[in-house]
Amino acid sequence: VFIDHAVIEVKAGTGGAGSNAFRREKGVPRGGPAGGDGGKGGDVLLEADAQLTTLLDYSYRRHYKADRGKHGGGKNQTGRSGEDLILKVPRGTVVFDVDSGDSLGELLEDGEHLIIASGGRGGRGNTHFKTPTRQAPRHWEAGEDGEEHRIRLELKLIADVGLVGEPNAGKSTFLATVTDARPKVADYPFTTLEPNLGVVRLRDFQSFVIADIPGIIEGAHQGRGLGHKFLRHIERTRTLALMIPVDMENIQQAFQALRAELEAYSPELATAPFCVVLTKTDLLPPDAELPKFQAQGAWAVFGVSSSTNRGLDDFLTALWKASRPSEEPTGDGGDQQAWVP
Repeated sequence: VFIDHAVIEVKAGTGGAGSNAFRREKGVPRGGPAGGDGGKGGDVLLEADAQLTTLLDYSYRRHYKADRGKHGGGKNQTGRSGEDLILKVPRGTVVFDVDSGDSLGELLEDGEHLIIASGGRGGRGNTHFKTPTRQAPRHWEAGEDGEEHRIRLELKLIADVGLVGEPNAGKSTFLATVTDARPKVADYPFTTLEPNLGVVRLRDFQSFVIADIPGIIEGAHQGRGLGHKFLRHIERTRTLALMIPVDMENIQQAFQALRAELEAYSPELATAPFCVVLTKTDLLPPDAELPKFQAQGAWAVFGVSSSTNRGLDDFLTALWKASRPSEEPTGDGGDQQAWVP
């Protein structure tokens, strides 16, 4: 089950109490205070884990608490700090404080940490309260409470290329053809109910990640259909691929509708680099040219068939180039046979 948002409540550990103790040794009748400090309470941290792809675990359990610090001891012994509580989340998780609405950060790299609740400071022992006029203080401090927060987790998948199209545009078939991903493929709308990731492996050990989200229909930005719930998963991509079946009655209208939905959803998607992919070109006669239409703003237009592999080499090579940080998107796929089926 794919879950991309969750709300949890976290409480860091309380600090341990300071000790009220005195030095008691043979021959030292007035040893003075010797109470140690309490240990610090444990923090609550999030850690990015590349093996995770969903926030499902946090839909079953909402409350998390770190260990408290141990109390201080005699002979000025400091209590042991409470053990930190580490919660694993997928890479791409964005973290918000529910009550303030503030963004606390995001976790993009495997093993990256973010403290979301700090443990309380340990209380001071009576040693700290000795003065020239107060040689045997019996005062000590309790440990401070750990921070407590309500946290909202939102997952934005990390991919190089985002596939966008209406239902039955051939996105899932394409993903299954060029990657090891196995999305559900069927001849009816909304077959894809959740995002899917796949890795395209090219020759010379080159690779990039593709994200396929449920189909976008007109009015998606207002909540129609399924795709609007998952559009944020393509906000991090380096380029978008707008996929339109070549047998659409009005390709120009379909292109404009997809662009309008992306622009209405967010400024980030409106300005993201994109290409246009006419799918199912096996439906055209062998020598037929691609239909003509105005693809304003696109860095290239491609024609592909996932059934016959027509056009896939050039398209995938161009996508790999577009997914590189130092490369400008280009329609030139090169002449190498790059894709490894």
